Amino acid sequence: MYPSVRPRRLRTSPVLRRMVRENHLRTDDLVSPIFVVPGSGFAREVSSMPGVFQLSIDKAVEEAREVLDLGIPSVILFGIPEQKDAGATGAWHDHGIVQQASSALKEALPQLVVIADTCLCEYTDHGHCGVIAEADAVGHVLNDPTLELLGRTAVAQAQAGADIIAPSGMMDGMVRAIRTALDEAGFTDTPVLSYAAKYASAYYGPFRDAAESTPQFGDRRTYQMDPANSREALKEVALDVAEGADMLMVKPALAYLDIIQQVKAATNLPLAAYNVSGEYAMVKAASLNGWIDEERVVLETLLSMKRAGADLLLTYHAKDAARWLARS
Repeated sequence: MYPSVRPRRLRTSPVLRRMVRENHLRTDDLVSPIFVVPGSGFAREVSSMPGVFQLSIDKAVEEAREVLDLGIPSVILFGIPEQKDAGATGAWHDHGIVQQASSALKEALPQLVVIADTCLCEYTDHGHCGVIAEADAVGHVLNDPTLELLGRTAVAQAQAGADIIAPSGMMDGMVRAIRTALDEAGFTDTPVLSYAAKYASAYYGPFRDAAESTPQFGDRRTYQMDPANSREALKEVALDVAEGADMLMVKPALAYLDIIQQVKAATNLPLAAYNVSGEYAMVKAASLNGWIDEERVVLETLLSMKRAGADLLLTYHAKDAARWLARS
């Protein structure tokens, strides 16, 4: 007997396939990361991330202008300070590198949405995301003293013009501490995008090259989440929602699509997924070797994150994806 139901009928032409498409990838979904360093006229490609650069502020402004011209509305800033210390001074100082970059970007491109990554790992001389007790060779971050520094960092970033504060250190109570600090400083309208479910992942390796933030001892498993856990992610999300998060993030994305889906089902807040450096580097390496069709793989991968429930996509592929989408 011939089939009476034929799903293939709705796949017979490109136009028909577009008409019944369930999920869509748009440039408005994209956020492009930028790594900012001191100096001027400086652009150095990250060896493990082809096409991604450490940029001085003037070059970061040029990069952000290109991003905006492609229709991408937002960037997220990561800073590499000239000097690092145990107190992460470069993170919260008024003249910190992210603060300087935020001011420059908002002056040159006021319509650009600037997200500031709010963490201490790029600024500490030990490479951990918070305060470490003296003589601690394991890497146990002191949670509560770190919260005070995160609050100071968030306020400094907002004063410099950052539109969104994005705490990524996975400290208990970080959203409440940052929300309180922002409100007390008069930044009641500045949203908090919390890295609510950030896993202790092997996919971060190339990022640590770009941000120069590899821990000098120990690892981050005492504060980032165990990759085996999913229920714990929902607990972390619930806590951040209760503490006042305006948006949430799951990081990484590709190996955690199930977490994205569960978080989306559990909350009505906007949800971001971070398509991280290791995911990017694998695609780039395979593409440079001629093993895959980069455009199709990237767009399919990003679409999978949208299908899982992500509203925003932080991705190093952002500029390429925007160009490809403009042609489609």
